[in-house]
Amino acid sequence: MTDITDLVDIENGRLNGQMFTDEEIYQQELEKVWKRAWCFLAHDSQIPKKGDFFQNYIGEDPVMVVRQKDGSVAAFLNQCRHRGMRICRVDSGKAKAFTCSFHGWSYDLDGKLMNVPREDTAYPKDFDKSQWSAVAVPRLHNYKGFWFGSWDPDAPDFEEYLGSAKYYLDGYIDRWDEGMEVVSFNRWVLPNNWKFMAEQPTSDMQHSEITHVSAATVLNKASDAADRTLRGENPTGRQFFSDYGHGGAWYGEKGKEVPNTGKAMQEWEKRPEIAEQIARRLGDDREVRGHLNIWPTFMVLGNYTIRVTHPRGPGEQEIWSFAFAPKGADEQTKDSIRRDVMRTFSPAGMFEADDALNWEEMQAILNGRVARDSGFTYQMTGAPIQWDEGCYPGGSTQHVFSDNAAINMYSNYLDMMTSDSWEEIKAKRAQHRMGKPSESTN
Repeated sequence: MTDITDLVDIENGRLNGQMFTDEEIYQQELEKVWKRAWCFLAHDSQIPKKGDFFQNYIGEDPVMVVRQKDGSVAAFLNQCRHRGMRICRVDSGKAKAFTCSFHGWSYDLDGKLMNVPREDTAYPKDFDKSQWSAVAVPRLHNYKGFWFGSWDPDAPDFEEYLGSAKYYLDGYIDRWDEGMEVVSFNRWVLPNNWKFMAEQPTSDMQHSEITHVSAATVLNKASDAADRTLRGENPTGRQFFSDYGHGGAWYGEKGKEVPNTGKAMQEWEKRPEIAEQIARRLGDDREVRGHLNIWPTFMVLGNYTIRVTHPRGPGEQEIWSFAFAPKGADEQTKDSIRRDVMRTFSPAGMFEADDALNWEEMQAILNGRVARDSGFTYQMTGAPIQWDEGCYPGGSTQHVFSDNAAINMYSNYLDMMTSDSWEEIKAKRAQHRMGKPSESTN
């Protein structure tokens, strides 16, 4: 087992490139991170009725998420217990049961093994089907319409896992009485390590004024687009981070925030009945801009791109990107959101193309032996860390450009990779809170 403590130098803000290229480290990540973290599985709008299902992944493990006959939801490994074939080869749909196309083993909506061909003649009399049901995801949680799961039965409760990030996430997804719904879905593969994309929405706002300057200029010409020039010459804003590696940032000061939503969405939220919902549900008009990431890879962008990244080896990731809209919005507003996501963070999106080129080049350069040892630097820490400052829970910096949230993310990553249990992870996180004395976690 590779000792990554020599590769992740939190105190000095240094990462060795080997942690983005090494196959052994990647296998440790599947065990230490992906088998223990909470991961997004599906949204209620994708499985509204009994028998509706959606296939997703936790790490590289395919997972079926299925609405049950009583309205509850079950999730289980999409792997037949006979020879390991997928139980279901369809991405989404509606079913009464699932039958493996290899040898015909059939499973109920909850993954229970129901039928085995030739059971009466080819199997011993004591063959017990109840012992061979699909492997269930032991921890499930519905957070305001979003279903998350974890393979670890000892994982903290989901809201404890969110910690202070709950306040910021709610500002995006808990604004309206009717909730949200998926209006489009895309997926694609990029040749780079999954942590590159996790880091960017967690911390990196500075790249936007360099990487995306041309795209922002072009996109602002769209009649219904957000004005992405409002950040100004010397941008203000804030970055936040939470105990278990979550983080995010946005442009603008309180009362002078820079929205990422398009004009149709901005106008819809100004309607008195909608503004009343937001004030009633959130207490104030919380920031909905910039981006955030719930560790490891549940990413929410200010224009209502919500996506996850699935690791596919140390040098490849598969991106699943959803456009979400308020369920109660008019069709014009929903279509405006869909089109803005298509222009920006879809496979053909202008911002997405910019980011993909950076990540692809970074990964390619790490093929070099000297380049891996040279590694990456995280020393943009000039803004002091504040804890639970005013209306901003958790750790934060009163500057939109900072590496602190990225450092916190890799600190959490290091703690997970070097711990054998959630009890040990929690103890380490309490000790490693940047800029704050050790205490129980948020």
